[in-house]
Amino acid sequence: MTPSSLLRQPAEQQLASLPLPCSVWLPDGQRIGAAQPRLSFVIRDMRALLHLTQGAIGRLAEDYVEGRLEIEGDMHDLMASAPALLRQDPTQEAPGWLMRRIHRTRHAIWARTHHSRARDAAQIQHHYDLSDEFYALWLDPLRVYSCAYFSTPAMSLAEAQQAKLDHICRKLMMRPGERFLDVGAGWGALLLWAAEHYGVTATGITLSRNQHAYVNRIIGQKGLRGRVSMLLQDYRDVDESMPFDKIASVGMCEHVGRPNLPLYFAKMRRLLRPGGLMMNHSITAGGTDNSQLDGGMGDFIDKYIFPGGQLVHVSVMMDAMTRGHLEPVDAECLRPHYIRTLWLWADALEAHLDEARRMLGKDAERIIRAYRLYLAGSAMGFERGWTSLFQILASRPDDKFEDRYPFNRAYMYTQGSTAGPVDRVVG
Repeated sequence: MTPSSLLRQPAEQQLASLPLPCSVWLPDGQRIGAAQPRLSFVIRDMRALLHLTQGAIGRLAEDYVEGRLEIEGDMHDLMASAPALLRQDPTQEAPGWLMRRIHRTRHAIWARTHHSRARDAAQIQHHYDLSDEFYALWLDPLRVYSCAYFSTPAMSLAEAQQAKLDHICRKLMMRPGERFLDVGAGWGALLLWAAEHYGVTATGITLSRNQHAYVNRIIGQKGLRGRVSMLLQDYRDVDESMPFDKIASVGMCEHVGRPNLPLYFAKMRRLLRPGGLMMNHSITAGGTDNSQLDGGMGDFIDKYIFPGGQLVHVSVMMDAMTRGHLEPVDAECLRPHYIRTLWLWADALEAHLDEARRMLGKDAERIIRAYRLYLAGSAMGFERGWTSLFQILASRPDDKFEDRYPFNRAYMYTQGSTAGPVDRVVG
């Protein structure tokens, strides 16, 4: 019997389990599955058929990137079908206490050894220095590469990203003249928004050479030198001699590694003045103990998108923050907002595939295939609750907390509000 005949029945069973009519084209030209499919898998290499029958969707994604598999159909249909291929909850750890302990120990050792300054810089540059023009194709005009905030359902992506920037500034109760640090400042949207709209003196840090050069260009064009600076610097090397009033970390601590999180937050505490506030905005894991998504999805993202990245459950994040001697004072889940953000990004990339191919050069097809699956797959992961996103506001405690921090959350949702000890609303 040929390999395709051995795998034909398991493949037919997998196709029958999918919520949409799907078909598989085998290398010998045979088709199995629906006669009028909405989604088709064209097998170029029998390994891809094996991965389909196994429900190894991370391996299938790799097959697609490497050309062993073609996928014909809409990304929304693909992501509606993908969860049915899995045979277990991808947020669960390996079964058995011994396997869990081995798994956790292995990832702890990996995280400690893979987060040197040099390696972290290389990993960040692998992703963020891919091409500024490529990211500009599917991000908003400010190039905000994190979850937007749709304070009204009718908002465009650009409006929702501006709403997110303002939401963070209000939560941090920014005031003119305060010193603000943006850790992992990206293309500078929050850094510049805080300076221009809230009058703070802003410092951003990044390990991306492209982002560092881009933001410094914008600072010069806007005439903000002296009030805004962007440094090519590791968070571990930020000067602690002049503490900041406010700190934001947006999409940064996913790159730190679980064992290093308490050290990270301890550093943030040392960078804050007593009574200062930190906003930590980060993707979190849906499971309490898993170090990455199962089904090969975590391995795919690590290989093609975010090398060295690691997610933790929000409870782990809160624990690490507390061990770093910061006091969490507010937490908000933005999972529905990220579902919408990711689909808008994914749809924007789909609308600009030809432009992306022209600008990315010889490796364009592999990169585009990886990002198509990454963006749409991430949207699916947030829809299923495999991943989430939380904004956690924390304070470096001091003896004037009651005077500094409002008694309710109204100030976060009032446009232009900078509630403080004078104008706070007592509930």
